Amino acid sequence: MRQLVEFQQELTVNYGKLVAVSADPPLVQAAFRAGLGAQWTFLSDEQRTVIKQINILDETEGEYAYRAQPYTFVLRPDLRIYKIYNGWYFVGRPTSEELRQDLRAIMESRSDYRYQAYDTPEVRQIRIPQQAWANGVPPPGANGLPVVQGVVRWFDLNAGIGVIARDGSGDDIFFHFTALPGQGYRTIRPGTPVKSELVEGSSGPTARNIQRINE
Repeated sequence: MRQLVEFQQELTVNYGKLVAVSADPPLVQAAFRAGLGAQWTFLSDEQRTVIKQINILDETEGEYAYRAQPYTFVLRPDLRIYKIYNGWYFVGRPTSEELRQDLRAIMESRSDYRYQAYDTPEVRQIRIPQQAWANGVPPPGANGLPVVQGVVRWFDLNAGIGVIARDGSGDDIFFHFTALPGQGYRTIRPGTPVKSELVEGSSGPTARNIQRINE
């Protein structure tokens, strides 16, 4: 578990998540989670319902009887199982390096895993490199693109993507964090009124050059 604490930030920036399930009561889990320094979700199966359903209950006579066997399930993005580690013996539990290799294999199946996926004319017209802001941010529409207004519906800090609800129609407009002027990693809060340029791409409308509206 301490290895997972060290691994959790690396997993987050690669679009991965951790979830721990045990038969401990929620209060015990909360204390353990806080002391461990874990940031991921802990779920309690105190009645052993799920543990019995997936048949990993330890029914031996030993010290750990009637608890879950320590399994680790690695899931694909669609939640299909990629790999299973049986940790009944300690040596069967995955190391951080083994999980990193599993993560890499799953990530390599993404269509955007390689740099070339981002180096296309369609992507370049939406994702603006920070060098483009060096001489100041141009007003939306200065390049001839249509300008729309709306409110940020949500923004996923880990994935760097979000959605704007367009004024009037309420239609969703996707955006990537690089559409926000500035340097480094940029973020914006849900509920923020904004205006932006609108790019119609093969995957639908996308926002470009997003700027907050000062009310």
